[in-house]
Amino acid sequence: MVTLLENYPAFLLIFMRVTAFFVTMPFFSYRNIPNTHKIGFSFFLAWIMFFSINPPPIEVNGQYFMLILKEVLLGLAIGFSAYFILAAVQIAGSFIDFQMGFAIANVIDPQTGAQSPLIGQFLYTFALLLLITTNAHHLLLDGIYYSYQFVPINQPFLPMGNENIIEFIITSFNSMFIIAFQMSIPVVGSLFLVDIALGIVARTVPQLNIFVVGLPLKIIVSFIMLILTMSALFLLMSQLFETMTYTMRGLMELFGGGGNQPT
Repeated sequence: MVTLLENYPAFLLIFMRVTAFFVTMPFFSYRNIPNTHKIGFSFFLAWIMFFSINPPPIEVNGQYFMLILKEVLLGLAIGFSAYFILAAVQIAGSFIDFQMGFAIANVIDPQTGAQSPLIGQFLYTFALLLLITTNAHHLLLDGIYYSYQFVPINQPFLPMGNENIIEFIITSFNSMFIIAFQMSIPVVGSLFLVDIALGIVARTVPQLNIFVVGLPLKIIVSFIMLILTMSALFLLMSQLFETMTYTMRGLMELFGGGGNQPT
């Protein structure tokens, strides 16, 4: 077995892929986790993966810098593919907030530091708890480990211009919005019926101030529907985790030109 000191260029490539993966991956890339912990965890994970995959000897030459760039791009792409699938929860919350009237106010997401809708952040917190409870975050680590069976460490470039990759990314975005629509349709549909009822009341009883009655009524109906459909939302979140895993796997297969099936 090749030792780490004899093949340190290969270890550096593994470390670059794992570190770039942690930059964009859900849960592990959040600001709550100190950067020193991220780097240390990346180092020890790369150490374990080095002796697991037993990479071939790699020389430091002009092509080596292209390999470093390829590893960084691959890690960012795999992590981002998992992140934007999980972002369907916040998109569903945006749909609900828009109908509730909460879209005027956003909150700061402590994990990412970006602004997010109120209901979206509420649902996203439940999604993260479900992610940890079902050990789905282990699947993310499996994804970066099995990526070497699809994209070898000595592959010089990624086929970024492949039309199949572009089609796959568009299909993944489509799946993300479909799941977001499925998560939000019970509340959004109920609020649409409330809007119709308020419109009928406004035409039949002009003396009633609909703007005073409508907003509290829509908020009450929204929270009632969220309570009633919470179990269905958790089922959709579980489906979202499966879609996230399949997206990572499919993207790695396309980057590797088909790749081998993991054992």
